Amino acid sequence: MKPLASAPAVAVLFASLFLSAPLHAADLNVAVAANFTAPMQKIAEVFEKDTGHKLVLSFGSTGKFYAQIKNGAPFEVLFAADDETPARIEKEGGSVEGARFTYAIGKLVLWSKQDGLVDDKGEILRKGSFERLAVADPKLAPYGAAAMQTLNKLGLADSLASKFVTGENIGQTYQFAATQNAQLGFVALSQVYADGRITEGSAWIVPEDMYEPIRQDVLVLNKGKDNPAAAALMDYMKGETARKIILSYGYAL
Repeated sequence: MKPLASAPAVAVLFASLFLSAPLHAADLNVAVAANFTAPMQKIAEVFEKDTGHKLVLSFGSTGKFYAQIKNGAPFEVLFAADDETPARIEKEGGSVEGARFTYAIGKLVLWSKQDGLVDDKGEILRKGSFERLAVADPKLAPYGAAAMQTLNKLGLADSLASKFVTGENIGQTYQFAATQNAQLGFVALSQVYADGRITEGSAWIVPEDMYEPIRQDVLVLNKGKDNPAAAALMDYMKGETARKIILSYGYAL
């Protein structure tokens, strides 16, 4: 039998563990736009390892989060899919002054789970050789608004309207296409892209001049103003680790 560690040795061990653990670790309630689900999950994992703070993540549409925040939802930080909603919250006095910035610029893609269905110029939209096209609700989801701007520029919004399957957020819209309930879907590039390539299926990355820039802002809400994890997360999002993860999902900065 091995001898028990001496009291001084145990004390040194506990002291070293205490000193290596982050002080004042806290939980943080974070509302995250659905398009940013995968990168935020990765960021949350490394953020907790690096700082000790834990992120409690909720994913959904920016429009619904805005309504929930107005009704007293306990969110402390909002990662929006646009810059208009955070600006509105800031103007209404619902956030910490000076704590808003653009964390990513999103990109729109026409995607199908089927290999070879979508060509690299999106000509399938003109051919109409598909039954359903998934589009996020343009009133709630900035990626849905970008999809409609694209279709309007192509002159196809009216002719394809009967084929639309509308998702309440970009997460649901992606599910329609991923399950092939819709053969095509306008989704966020981040949902089908990793490490420099489309992960499966076929896609047309929509030229950025076809829609208004999808500037995605983050801000600290009033409920998070005294939470040290909120300030730590804002700093972390500007650092190299978070930026590399964001870029790896096809966003611009």
